Amino acid sequence: MPIYEYKCKACNKKFEEIVLGGEEPDACRFCGSKKIGKLMSAGCFHTKDKSGLTTKSSASASSCSGCSSSSCAGCH
Repeated sequence: MPIYEYKCKACNKKFEEIVLGGEEPDACRFCGSKKIGKLMSAGCFHTKDKSGLTTKSSASASSCSGCSSSSCAGCH
């Protein structure tokens, strides 16, 4: 199931929606504004050494510490 991230242009809150059959949300779930935009989701990767320890994470350059969440939308 595709999950997309959106940001409300009225209240600046970010939220995720499961989109089935191309049905996009028509309003912000927080304030009800119809001024929402789809965000581009950031990809994530982890590089591990031969022993299986994580040596590098794409989240290390951001304020995240490489959490196990599937999306950063809930963090911001």
